[in-house]
Amino acid sequence: MASTEPSGSIQEAIPNNHCWGCGTLNPVGLHIHSHVEGDTSVCVHAPGPEFMAGPTHVLNGGILATLVDCHCVCTAIADAYRSEGREVGEAPEIWYATASLHLDYRRPTPLGQAVTLRAEIVDRSPRRRTLRCTVEAGGEVTVEATVVAVRVPPEWRSPDAGPAA
Repeated sequence: MASTEPSGSIQEAIPNNHCWGCGTLNPVGLHIHSHVEGDTSVCVHAPGPEFMAGPTHVLNGGILATLVDCHCVCTAIADAYRSEGREVGEAPEIWYATASLHLDYRRPTPLGQAVTLRAEIVDRSPRRRTLRCTVEAGGEVTVEATVVAVRVPPEWRSPDAGPAA
């Protein structure tokens, strides 16, 4: 139910993150951990049996979407910090949110083993990152995804901000 490589992850460097998928401050979340490895980011996560789909041996598609979404948004955040020559989490904070999430489920993703997500940035601008991501289980790609993440202003995180623009 947790990522298998927590030390030094992107998520550990992002302050004030309560996200259910990637937030270190959410006590019941997935607590994924992503690491930059060259031009890609990698997340190894071992989902628990409670995240089954209809068949008890298959990982739920919504959980897969959350894993992809959070891994890619955190990758976009880390890339933006790197583009500015700063460490992740350094003030002023940089935040991204999902503008588009597209998944192609290629085959069932089995439960009972770790999944590996790999993301790479395929397009970047000052306000937007487009990422390609795969999910692998048992040496096979089970999901291919594209995520568009947009940079959001600091007030986006405030409960007084109202709906996101």
